[in-house]
Amino acid sequence: VQLVESGGGMVQPGGSLRLSCAASGFTFSNYDMSWVRQAPGKGPERVSGISTGGSIFYAGSVRGRFTISRDNAKNTLYLQMNSLKPEDTALYYCARAPWYTRAYWGQGTQVTVSS
Repeated sequence: VQLVESGGGMVQPGGSLRLSCAASGFTFSNYDMSWVRQAPGKGPERVSGISTGGSIFYAGSVRGRFTISRDNAKNTLYLQMNSLKPEDTALYYCARAPWYTRAYWGQGTQVTVSS
């Protein structure tokens, strides 16, 4: 299993970022996928997930601001993040199911929201 995230960076509050996750080493279309974030000194938080059938989960803290999607033809998972807040600052990981198994996470991409 290999998951490579990209698209992180530093933005001002209210800004947007789009994260991407390139997957390989497994049949991407057969697995539920998630985005998990971890802020310094805090535990991991599953912010969004998308099933093989397209069912979607959002944590309450991001609902209405973040949009998850997947392109099975490209083996890629996306997270569009709008109206970013300082509390969204974290290392964002792409995760294959089961999402809570760290062995199935990528290396992460840093998102920093600051003025």
